[in-house]
Amino acid sequence: MASVVMTSLPQFNGLKPQFAPLPSKSLVASLPVKGKGKGGLGARCDFIGSPTNLIMVTSTSLMLFAGRFGLAPSANRKATAGLRLEARDSGLQTGDPAGFTLADTLACGVVGHIIGVGVVLGLKNIGSI
Repeated sequence: MASVVMTSLPQFNGLKPQFAPLPSKSLVASLPVKGKGKGGLGARCDFIGSPTNLIMVTSTSLMLFAGRFGLAPSANRKATAGLRLEARDSGLQTGDPAGFTLADTLACGVVGHIIGVGVVLGLKNIGSI
C-alpha cells in the first residue's frame, strides 16, 4: 500500500514535475462534479443582527463612549501611576468640546475591536455562538 501512495505523489527532478499515471477513465468519469456556487459575488444577508455583529458593534461603541466621556485615557487625558486621569494639552487640534481627537477615535476603535474579537473567539470556543 505504501508503494501505491508514493507513486501517486508528484516526483520532482529539476524544474519539471513528473506525475504518476492517471487512474482509468471510468474512475475519473464517476467522480461527482461540483455545482457552480455564487463565487466571489455571493452575498450573505444573515450578518446584520447576528451575535458576532452585535458583539463587535457593542464593544466598539462602549470603547468610543469611554474615550469620549473621559472614562479611558486619551490624547488630552493621560493616566498617572495611580490610574487617575489628568488633563494635559497634547497640542492636537480638535473641534470637539471634550477634546476628543481623530487619534483618540482610531485608538478607541481599535481597542474596541480587539475586545470584541476576544469576546467572539471566546464564545465560539465554548460553543455559545
